[in-house]
Amino acid sequence: MVKSNLRGALMALIAFAIYSTHDVFVKFLGGHYSAFQIIFFSGLLSFPLVAMMLISDRSDGNLRPRHPWWTLVRTVSTLITGASAFYAFSVLPMAQTYAILFATPLLITLLAIPILGEKVGIRRGLAICVGLAGVLIVLRPSGAELGLGHAAALAAAVFSSLASVIVRKIGQEERSVVLLLFPMLANFVVMGAILPFVYKPMPIEHLGMVGIIAAFGIVASLFVISAYRSAEAVIVAPMQYSQMIWATIFGFLIFKEMPDQLTLIGAAVIMCSGLYIVLRESRGKVSKNNPVLQSRTRHETGILPRISLLLRR
Repeated sequence: MVKSNLRGALMALIAFAIYSTHDVFVKFLGGHYSAFQIIFFSGLLSFPLVAMMLISDRSDGNLRPRHPWWTLVRTVSTLITGASAFYAFSVLPMAQTYAILFATPLLITLLAIPILGEKVGIRRGLAICVGLAGVLIVLRPSGAELGLGHAAALAAAVFSSLASVIVRKIGQEERSVVLLLFPMLANFVVMGAILPFVYKPMPIEHLGMVGIIAAFGIVASLFVISAYRSAEAVIVAPMQYSQMIWATIFGFLIFKEMPDQLTLIGAAVIMCSGLYIVLRESRGKVSKNNPVLQSRTRHETGILPRISLLLRR
């Protein structure tokens, strides 16, 4: 088991290094094009993967959701997450964007109370409060000027968390194909409708970068799947925080960004709170739903399926 956990941790570290490189291309292209345009084309290039999944699905049934309203809310949440996250990366320093997105485990735990009926005790409740205080440190409302990028990062964290909790609620009853197809189709339709108003011609090298975003997302997902199949979730889940290291390195080397002291302090507070929640969920009967451990994915953008859905296949 120790050897398996080590392999899983290494697979996860590789996955999140690839995800961070993926976000570098998102940030670079975001300086030239609308987030809607980037999402539309990267989602379009990801469709072959979904087509293969549809072909390989041997379960009987149709594509009508059994929980249409929850499916609709999740689909809308995914659309908002994708557009918000891509925009945040384009206008905020990478480290600051990650710090805010790292609030997702806290928000998942909070949203699981009304949606899943999760019982949150005093310890996890305090962890949520401390983590949200960390978000306020990153945003420093009385200090640096807040902008649309900060609002977008917060929106991405909130709606990604909502999508994760909904999957936990209906995932056992809905077919994986339904859960992965609807957000991707919605992305294609909605982003395609917006595209004529924001479109800018892309040279071949920028189209190649869009292809890299799609490819890196797929490759990173495969590494995460391998990680979760090798190791316990409590080992794999915290590896997402390694993205902060890559954000600092890439931000400095490529974008000449250096995270300030408040961002680093706030990020440390948020990560510690998230780690505590992960560890608490892994302990016996502390959580009946394990919403954070079962999410098993980054912020969901609708470009690629959730890791938890791919693991069910």
